Amino acid sequence: MLLLEAGDLAQGTSSASTKLIHGGLRYLEHYEFALVREALKERETLWSIAPHIIWPLRFVLPYRTGLRPRWLLRLGLFLYDHIGGRRKLPATKSIDLRRHAAGAPLQPQYIKGFEYSDGWVDDARLVLLNARDAADKGARVRTHTRAEMMRVEDGLWVVEASDDRGHNYRFTGKSLVNAAGPAVLELLARASAPPDYRMRLVRGSHIVVRRKFEHDYAYFFQLPDGRIFFAIPYERDFTLIGTTDLDHEGSLDHVQASADEIAYLCEGASQYFREAVTPADVVWTYSGVRPLIEDGSGRPEAATRGYRIDLDLEEGAPLLTIYGGKITSYRHVAEQAVDELAAHVPALAGKCWTAKTPLPGGGFPNSGAAALKADIKLAHPFLAAATVDRIVKAYGTDAARWLGKADSWDALGGEIAHGLSAAEVDWMVEREWARSTDDILWRRSKLGLHFTPGDVERIAAYLSERRPLETV
Repeated sequence: MLLLEAGDLAQGTSSASTKLIHGGLRYLEHYEFALVREALKERETLWSIAPHIIWPLRFVLPYRTGLRPRWLLRLGLFLYDHIGGRRKLPATKSIDLRRHAAGAPLQPQYIKGFEYSDGWVDDARLVLLNARDAADKGARVRTHTRAEMMRVEDGLWVVEASDDRGHNYRFTGKSLVNAAGPAVLELLARASAPPDYRMRLVRGSHIVVRRKFEHDYAYFFQLPDGRIFFAIPYERDFTLIGTTDLDHEGSLDHVQASADEIAYLCEGASQYFREAVTPADVVWTYSGVRPLIEDGSGRPEAATRGYRIDLDLEEGAPLLTIYGGKITSYRHVAEQAVDELAAHVPALAGKCWTAKTPLPGGGFPNSGAAALKADIKLAHPFLAAATVDRIVKAYGTDAARWLGKADSWDALGGEIAHGLSAAEVDWMVEREWARSTDDILWRRSKLGLHFTPGDVERIAAYLSERRPLETV
């Protein structure tokens, strides 16, 4: 198997989500029951195979007078609890925000609400670990390599590709899978294949501000325009707020939040928090483009988050295209895609194992993160608690592979800044396909929120001085 990625892994939409493993509570009011049920069933499966990068969150949904009635919210949450096979996550409960910890940062008019379960994910590392797992099982992963043109010759797909260093390649294979997200139609055009669906590209933007609350609950907020958004504890010291839904036009290369989107999210958050959120408070923004199947919906937020898998055999070799989808359903979509292809590529036939086999570093129980942190702290007492927490949430049991028997920062090649060592950078380069400071600070980690320009220069200097090694 060969994976071609035009940029870095998760450089686009896959690292620009709201970072939730969830069914999508709001999709129930659009009657997307099958979509929600499928995603809810995946929630605990993904948590079990990647407990380092996926963990439960309790969400607080304040009741707001004049918007969705309380009975409707309670009915939606009842369905949310029961249609997806919830087993380990706690159920919904009604709460009094005057007595609940999550009520303290909110304005006093919010008195009643609900508390329910969903999950958090480090989305960029989820992509990375799936690629790492595939490579460990024999796949070739080529980042920064763009598929320029695809055609069928003698019953095989031929892919002409080029990398960002000016090298050209020719790959052949029995089948071709187009999982290009928002670029799905562009890739079909390069294969001279007609699309089966029209796509609607919708931009979702997020803002990050300094931490607005001390507790570990997340918020689900409603707005008078009918939209919803989240406020989520983020990277220990911050709060993540998002998302927007706007039709996107133009390039997919540099997707950014507009000033209007930033103002919209700030104003929405200020309707709930006692302390107003202003654009001046924003320390970082990010945006991604969702590839939604065009279903004629008038408003972007009403467009389906469902997906379609199309298998085209007209050229004499299988071309499988994935339209739409959401990150929570990725494993199930991949399972369906392999099942579709297996009839034409016998080597793919067999029982699916991905629901039971941990992703790299995830070989410990759902409840085992605290014990793993304690073991790492005991073995490496020079590491700060915040660094141990970050390392476990990024690498899980694989942290031991680059920490080794280190008893000091010097044994890890020195600390570059904020708990990032030379040994960790080496691991990212040699095992995780990292090449640049952005790869390290904004996708393999979110240390970019803490690094100064001088810190970034130190990483850049280290990357330029270290002996180049091929990722394996």
